[in-house]
Amino acid sequence: MLGVWLLLWGSAALRGRADTAFLRRAHDSSGHCTYSFTVASPVEAACPEAAGGVPELRAELAALASRLSRLESRERGAGGSGPGGARDSQLEAAYGELLRANLPQTEWSQLCCAAVGWGGGLLPQAAAFRGGSGPARSPPEGGRSRQAVRLSPAHAVPAPAAAPRWEPQPLSYQELQSERSEVPVSRLLDETALGRPGKEDSAGCGQLVWVGEPVVFGRADSIAGKYGVWMKDPEPVAPFTRDNTWRVDTVGTEVRQLFQYEEAEQLARGYPAKVHILPRPLESTGAVIYRGGLFFQPRHSRSVARYDLRGETITAEREIPGAGYHGQYPYSWGGYTDIDLAVDEMGLWVIYSTEKARGAIVLSKLDPETLEIRRTWETNIRKRGVANSFLICGTLYTVSSYSAPNATINFAYDTATGSSRALSIPFENRFRYLSMLDYNPAERQLFAWDSFNMVTYPVRLSRP
Repeated sequence: MLGVWLLLWGSAALRGRADTAFLRRAHDSSGHCTYSFTVASPVEAACPEAAGGVPELRAELAALASRLSRLESRERGAGGSGPGGARDSQLEAAYGELLRANLPQTEWSQLCCAAVGWGGGLLPQAAAFRGGSGPARSPPEGGRSRQAVRLSPAHAVPAPAAAPRWEPQPLSYQELQSERSEVPVSRLLDETALGRPGKEDSAGCGQLVWVGEPVVFGRADSIAGKYGVWMKDPEPVAPFTRDNTWRVDTVGTEVRQLFQYEEAEQLARGYPAKVHILPRPLESTGAVIYRGGLFFQPRHSRSVARYDLRGETITAEREIPGAGYHGQYPYSWGGYTDIDLAVDEMGLWVIYSTEKARGAIVLSKLDPETLEIRRTWETNIRKRGVANSFLICGTLYTVSSYSAPNATINFAYDTATGSSRALSIPFENRFRYLSMLDYNPAERQLFAWDSFNMVTYPVRLSRP
């Protein structure tokens, strides 16, 4: 028992001066006595190997060995093992003797190295200590490290051998090390809803309950920018990041220019870092950026295409069966907004209507790589009767007017339940001509284009 105590005290000496150590005693729930040694631990020093060459230390070790041998003999004679018995007082007495020795810090480090190298009954106890039946390691508290020993029959001191137990053996040492696991922040984020926008998991989602006032980020400087779309990628692919901002001015018959900005501030100044020329012109303001691709409706078609931002080529294209296009089922503001793409926490969506649905909004979930339709919902919300729409957490929301200054979010359709409900959430059209509205799940904001102006709206969701 005293050997384990010396081992712990020697280890503690590595972490600080002897006069800053503290001994605490407490009972645990099973009735055992627990001793805790606490020392200041700003830095853990390594054990020096030169202890064998210090005569003064050898003499001090011999004196301490003699004292501990006498204490051990008294312990065996007293036979006390209870929490309040003679063993407790003897351990405290040994602790006091070591404090009174007043060794310099360097000699305490050397004493530690010698202590863990002693043979006999000490090393088996050290092995038990390392095996888990001894101290419980706990994280640092208030700049200190704590190690505790549970006194139980398993740690009883064995009967004395022929050779003195406390005779120093040739110096060698074992280091008692704590173990820790480091988890990258990226992995922690990956395991949360905010870190995986676009994945099919609604943890952390809720219903839209509030939309704030618009914040202007930039303004188009020509008639081509009266209508448009601007975006950020919620799940960017290297070398792009969430700071990259994208913009398309959509007034014209051959809309092919996709402007790339390093950040939103560069968008406000009006100087793009790069201009992509699309292989095919796009139609209207329904495009989105997602997972390194621009998803858009090619002009005069009911198809959806994916333009790869790195390769600068179209990598996928698929027709949406029965979808109206080029003015058949647009939003109330017009603009050939028959096919509108959207992104939320669940992934990539396409919003449209068909002759079969008689102009009601049809909603389909798309595979972002192949553009294959995974599932389709038919709502009872008339597409021409609303100004625009977006998705949050698998729920479709619509806006009542594109020009009224005090419009509302007026309907919601929940794909989880297949039901719709009326809403009346205030929504401000500050510049009186809303031509684009999309939700960004990474930013948790609405992005909008309102008569030449690129704006964002903060949103608030209910608790799930």
